[in-house]
Amino acid sequence: MPASLVISAPASGVGKTTLTLALARAWRHRGLNVQCFKSGPDYIDPAFHAAATGRASVNVDSWAMDRSTIAHLVGRAADADVVLAEGSMGLFDGVAARGVSGTGATADIAEMLDWPVVLVIDPSGQAQTAAAIAAGLRDYRAGVRLAGVVLNRVASPRHEDLVRRALNEAGIKVFGALPRHAEISLPKRHLGLVQAEEQAEIGKLIDEAARFVGEHVDLDAVLYAAGKWSPQGMVNGLNVTPPGQRIALARDAAFSFVYPHMLEAWRAAGAEIVPFSPLADQAPDAGADVCWLPGGYPELHAGKIAANARFRSSLRAFVETRPVHGECGGYMVLGAGLTDADGVRHEMTGLLGLETSFAKRRMHLGYRLAELAAPMPGHRPGARLRGHEFHYSTILAQPDTPLAVVHDATGAVIAETGSRRGHATGTFFHLIAEDR
Repeated sequence: MPASLVISAPASGVGKTTLTLALARAWRHRGLNVQCFKSGPDYIDPAFHAAATGRASVNVDSWAMDRSTIAHLVGRAADADVVLAEGSMGLFDGVAARGVSGTGATADIAEMLDWPVVLVIDPSGQAQTAAAIAAGLRDYRAGVRLAGVVLNRVASPRHEDLVRRALNEAGIKVFGALPRHAEISLPKRHLGLVQAEEQAEIGKLIDEAARFVGEHVDLDAVLYAAGKWSPQGMVNGLNVTPPGQRIALARDAAFSFVYPHMLEAWRAAGAEIVPFSPLADQAPDAGADVCWLPGGYPELHAGKIAANARFRSSLRAFVETRPVHGECGGYMVLGAGLTDADGVRHEMTGLLGLETSFAKRRMHLGYRLAELAAPMPGHRPGARLRGHEFHYSTILAQPDTPLAVVHDATGAVIAETGSRRGHATGTFFHLIAEDR
């Protein structure tokens, strides 16, 4: 049975990703087979997990997925020696209204799967108070088990001793303490970490993190504290209909935000995925029956996209007879124009009338429930789609027929309805699952 742990923290930015990658690589160096998961809707971390373990990582999300879907996804760990699920935000942070099987909190996954939690605690600017925080998290929800803590960014041996003593008095195991070490900080940009595929030195960075953590954390003690998890059979599968039999998928530095479990589900249903690169001025596969443009960072490459005449003209020809769908950044590229951070407008493909601006930045973040008013590739009218929206672009114009009625996690209707025109459709949310 695989040893299983959830890596969480009191808040974002404490070091969950770095510790997860370091533990995964350190145990892989020992010859163990490590499987990672990401709790919540983050679509960047799974690529880092795959770089650390050599195995594909997928998201598990209690707001968007039912228990059988989550059980199916984690079933891939049946042949692993160690399972690590990296949390998002703080351990109990989710939305106010319950979704399919929870609020999206990491604690939901920990309790649902009975995986013990390792907390990453950053005691910067405090000492004994760190123990009070850890004890509060331990006792907040009865079904969530705390295995222990790893201290991060400890200022000095004296600081470490004060925090350790307080945690020991609270009955909380300390697996190790990491002094400040800037060399293993992962680069960030406006939507989170810079993607793993954009970092040529990612392997060396993870190796250094593994070495550093191995020097300061008792890896054997962490492994001993892990739960012994018995995977359920992978029954029922995912409730996913692929958007087509042969899918032309935009895939490069500007189009990379697509959930791994969605691609796997499409393939499992018999679909063939044919990648192409708009940044390389490539056309979608002529034999494809649908074209899908995921999100990413088109605002960083808007000038190049605008200049790539072959890509733009081929997409316009494609949509005359076959569906084209864009998510978030892909939706923006399907629009008429995109204004970059410098205020320069770039002409996009014009399949939709959407006008967006990155010069007028405002964060749009949260779960989305869309009720389709019209079909989109793979989904019928009336379907209830669950997804997540995260971008800083502002809508200047959205003149086409709305694709859906879209609600946030509280049930409030939002303005980002998506659009449809002919065979072209687009949404600002990234699709995670369809309600069964």
